[in-house]
Amino acid sequence: MKQFFLTVLGVFTGLILFVVVIPVVLLTVAIAGSSKPTAPATSVLELDLREGVSDQPSTNPFAAFGGSGLSVTQVVDGLAQAEEDKSVKALLIRLPESGMTPATADELRQAVRRFRASGKPVIAHSQGFAPMGAVMSTYMVGASASELWMQNTAGFQATGFSADSVFLGRAFEKYGVRADFEQRYEYKNAVNEYTQSDYTGPHREAMTAWMTSLYDSALANAAQDRKTTPAALKTVIEAGPYSAEQALANKLIDKIGQVEEAEAEIKRRAGKGAEIVEFDQYTSDKGERTGSGKNAIAIAIVGGEGAIVTGRSDGGGFGGGSSIHSDDTAEAIYDAIEDKGVKAIVFRVSSPGGSPEASEQILAAVRAAKAAGKPVVVSMGAYAASGGYWISSEADWIVAQPSTLTGSIGVFGGKFVIADALGRFGVDMRELTVGGPYADAFSPTQSFTNSQRAAFAGSMDRIYDDFITRVATGRKLEPARVREIAKGRVWTGAQALPLGLVDQLGGLTEAVAKAKALAKIPAGESVRFKHFPKSKSPWEALSEMFGVQSEAAQALVMLGGVMADPQAQAVMRRIEGERMRSEGAVVLADQPMF
Repeated sequence: MKQFFLTVLGVFTGLILFVVVIPVVLLTVAIAGSSKPTAPATSVLELDLREGVSDQPSTNPFAAFGGSGLSVTQVVDGLAQAEEDKSVKALLIRLPESGMTPATADELRQAVRRFRASGKPVIAHSQGFAPMGAVMSTYMVGASASELWMQNTAGFQATGFSADSVFLGRAFEKYGVRADFEQRYEYKNAVNEYTQSDYTGPHREAMTAWMTSLYDSALANAAQDRKTTPAALKTVIEAGPYSAEQALANKLIDKIGQVEEAEAEIKRRAGKGAEIVEFDQYTSDKGERTGSGKNAIAIAIVGGEGAIVTGRSDGGGFGGGSSIHSDDTAEAIYDAIEDKGVKAIVFRVSSPGGSPEASEQILAAVRAAKAAGKPVVVSMGAYAASGGYWISSEADWIVAQPSTLTGSIGVFGGKFVIADALGRFGVDMRELTVGGPYADAFSPTQSFTNSQRAAFAGSMDRIYDDFITRVATGRKLEPARVREIAKGRVWTGAQALPLGLVDQLGGLTEAVAKAKALAKIPAGESVRFKHFPKSKSPWEALSEMFGVQSEAAQALVMLGGVMADPQAQAVMRRIEGERMRSEGAVVLADQPMF
């Protein structure tokens, strides 16, 4: 009876939400969208980076309800449109106090420099540079502005780059948990946190190398924009931290002032009657950049962000994170192949990897595009490692940011044996098995037997060999050479370029230019951009979601926007990574927290 009343209550609540709440929300959105806002004749765009920036816009139709922030590609598109928009006179950037993803910072810096090249001033304002994450990347973005301001009470604590790793080896040993894993090879460090109590030699070597590469790249770019040398800037930076007054005296910033003073100054430079316009409002009004072409020639932009999984997206609810679903992404590429107006494909990849089966399905679509005579250029975002590199490896051309984390050509897998640990708390785990000797290979009650380990190690070897073959084929390298630079090692884009793992340093703009060249589209000829996959409307998504009542309820709970918080999303990415590893995501790379 209790269950009956709960079911009735659930149905009644769902009906109220569906009939009353959702139509009101969507009607409000529709009315807001139908009334075109009047843009100020003289505008100053305010780009607020303090809430974090994803790589790509969410394909979730309810993302706006969760308070989703800006993406790198939106900023690039928005600034490209603002360069030519006569009403936009200047740009104000609000910098975060902590670090940001280095490759994101690279792309933002490039976009800001292109905006400045149009003759429009940029002021960046900071309320301090805290010693958290890749804060040098944040400073690099600020240095790209015409002027860098800092609040009077703020501290300049950007003195380097540090990263922390948690090792559970001793804890597992103490509490009776055994991490039974195979890795290919010594640089595939994802399992070290479970088996070690400190960095191994290769782990320390690889992390120190890519951290140094990120640091040197940020210093070099900031030095160029601050009109000094990398060596001189490094000396000053590492002698910190500084107060705002000391940072000004050392020429690390240009002016001390409150953000309201910076706003007043940038409006003064913009001209009489200038008004501040929030960047997300501007990009919402302008819409996606579609290019300047009026003819049938188009370049497809196919997006993929997050861990790579098999299947299709379920819509993601109200808010939430991103994943690359192999069915959806492969279908997007095939749609671009079948579109007769599309002459080339730019595949934007930002992923730490995931399932080898899902990765191979997407790579097969990339091959099909090439076979159809449509060049594929990969534009790498924050990460294109492990499975993210697998799906990129056979593209015609690969463009990466100097700070993109890529490579990690390797594989790992295994299980946790927890029966002894549970037994210490009076919990007894037993198993029953029917079938062959490998049927219970992944049981958490016992370690692999010798025959099971041999079979499992063989599967790891096969996946690794497949990975090597794809990279050797796509990059036109000898397999022996790929094996030398693989072994699960993560490289930055700057390191990967001389190794032959990428072809060019740059971002989405450079990738589009290369796609035009490979498609033999004359340099002066304009093209349209077509974005794949196409997002569902809220109505389409609601129709699918309400087919299952529990999913609808979950989506409505997420409407509150809790999952839009960057810290919550970081935790969820960690949980998602662990879940994927437990389900066989064996070509997955670590994601450092920036």
